[in-house]
Amino acid sequence: MWIEERNGKFKFSERYEDYLTGQIKKVSVTLEKNTAQSRKMAQRLLNERIAASQEVTPIREITFGELVEEYRNHQKLSVKEATYTRNYHTCNTMMELFGKDTIVNRMTVNYINKKLLGSGKNAGTLNEYLTRFRALIRWGYKNDLIEDIRFLDKLDNFKDRPHKEKIQDKYLEQSELNLLLSQMKQPLWKFLTQFMTLSGLRFGEAAALQKADVDFKTGVIHVTKTLDSVNQVITTPKSLCSIRDVYMQPELRSVCSQISLHMKKLEVMNGVRTDLFFHSSKGGYISFFSFNKYIRNLSSNILGKSITTHALRHTHASLLLENGVSIDTISRRLGHENSKVTREIYLHITKALEKKDNIQLENVKIL
Repeated sequence: MWIEERNGKFKFSERYEDYLTGQIKKVSVTLEKNTAQSRKMAQRLLNERIAASQEVTPIREITFGELVEEYRNHQKLSVKEATYTRNYHTCNTMMELFGKDTIVNRMTVNYINKKLLGSGKNAGTLNEYLTRFRALIRWGYKNDLIEDIRFLDKLDNFKDRPHKEKIQDKYLEQSELNLLLSQMKQPLWKFLTQFMTLSGLRFGEAAALQKADVDFKTGVIHVTKTLDSVNQVITTPKSLCSIRDVYMQPELRSVCSQISLHMKKLEVMNGVRTDLFFHSSKGGYISFFSFNKYIRNLSSNILGKSITTHALRHTHASLLLENGVSIDTISRRLGHENSKVTREIYLHITKALEKKDNIQLENVKIL
């Protein structure tokens, strides 16, 4: 920085290199005095003007906490609230593990592994942290906040010894479903179980339905939204394919009529009015956590295996497969282009049916 006196005032100037073009440029600021305090202020103002004039910000050594903050600001505008909330808490955990003041470009694979292993978490959880960590680092690289991410190539997942869940545990057989329903004493949860099994809707899709979405006139259920159970807000469905009309076959139509009548009685009994198709006693959204806990505990006690609410969706798929409905038709009804679980169930059901066919043919004599 150099100083020139002009007409009783002082001009403070500085040269700098434009990061994008490499050209030498000049900035200046004029102040009333030339004191130590004035020179300090002038240097700060010049630095701010240089930074503001740069069309591209040079990559600097960013801390892990700063990277997380930038990432969160981006996610607020680009992902659903539920995704933001989940990633927010995961990032908090990672900042505790790796240190928010740690400079990202100085992190090593050895450092990361030591911190993860020192947490005492199981391999499955550590691998979830690694997945989010990789996504965070790659985002930083793509947004010019990190210069070198080659160390990610050396960062391997921890060896896990997962309990291999049988495909049969992901859905219910017809007899299991009937037994489970026969033991359900809470009308709301029984109706919801029947509805999800007959429609294939996700819990969030069912919970977000309004009365007008269950269109008895056209015989379809309009699925256009979903309930974010964590934040208790309505959001867009999981994907564009999830926006769909689900045909009400006679069984489903009958159950929907019963649900509609039951819910109207609840409104009268509790003195509430709501547009929701499924609703709590106070007219609000039904609780995913209460329903999931109820069905897990009941299935564990009655069937000897603990299922989640999502198993009802898989049960819907399996029962349609058994009745000869094509996998493409089921995928469209479920609202996705491709489902690994649906195809696994398809293969399992196909093999089971082939086995039954073979048993029937075992003692048949034609000649």
